[in-house]
Amino acid sequence: MANRLDPLDDDNRFGAFLRDRRQRLDAAALGYGGRRRTPGLRREEVAQRAHISPTWYTWLEQGRGGAPSPRVLDSLAEALMMTEAEREHLFLVGIGRPPKAHAPVREGISRRLQRLLDAMTLIPATVATSAWDIVGWNRAATLALTDYDAPPPGERNILRRMFLDPATRAAQTDWESVARFLVATFRAETARVGEDERSAALVAELAGKSTEFARLWTDNDVRTTGEGAKTIRHATVGEISFEFSSFAIHGRPDLKLMVYNPAGEVDAAAMRRLCG
Repeated sequence: MANRLDPLDDDNRFGAFLRDRRQRLDAAALGYGGRRRTPGLRREEVAQRAHISPTWYTWLEQGRGGAPSPRVLDSLAEALMMTEAEREHLFLVGIGRPPKAHAPVREGISRRLQRLLDAMTLIPATVATSAWDIVGWNRAATLALTDYDAPPPGERNILRRMFLDPATRAAQTDWESVARFLVATFRAETARVGEDERSAALVAELAGKSTEFARLWTDNDVRTTGEGAKTIRHATVGEISFEFSSFAIHGRPDLKLMVYNPAGEVDAAAMRRLCG
């Protein structure tokens, strides 16, 4: 078999990557018969699978086809049965920027991730979607933030609770800042993973029920989740301040892990009383 990703092809990394992935595919398994002198699919077969012309595909491999559009890159990634990591690399070497993340349709989180949440006994932690639906949490989060075990899945949305639930609003020491942060990150993340019917329906619902959400949404602010600080009013132990950090979850671009670390010793003591 020919040497894959030959260093001599460094000036045409895009074409070399296409050729490498084409040669890795099993033609027989994909229903292509006939004797073959080289491994993998033929160029015209990939072109057919990607719904582009064989001539243009040949030019792309040869480094003279011009810059393909994101739609064509997605078609090529699907035709060549690329993983998400391979798809991202295809975009980077093809047009110099990553693709929009594919948001998996799976619900919930893995058992391994749930065990990680449960190991943080005094630190509230949640897993949220790009639309701020809470799909994972630990005991500390239910005691300090919200009892996520109580409501049905459709009512575990932080945006919906922040704008429509008076108790959630009253628990915020700076509601305006928290609400603006949630709306700005929601806008940025739905653009990153691609707006779907659920997020569009959530915007329509909140804009119709909350003039404050409509006001913040029309501001067009965008933010990354990143890190920050927040203080809540707890009915049992009073105010608790947290430093929060968000973490990407590998293989799940639609999810983020949110960890709320008590900001000081007083706050840590309050969490020990709550969780003890």
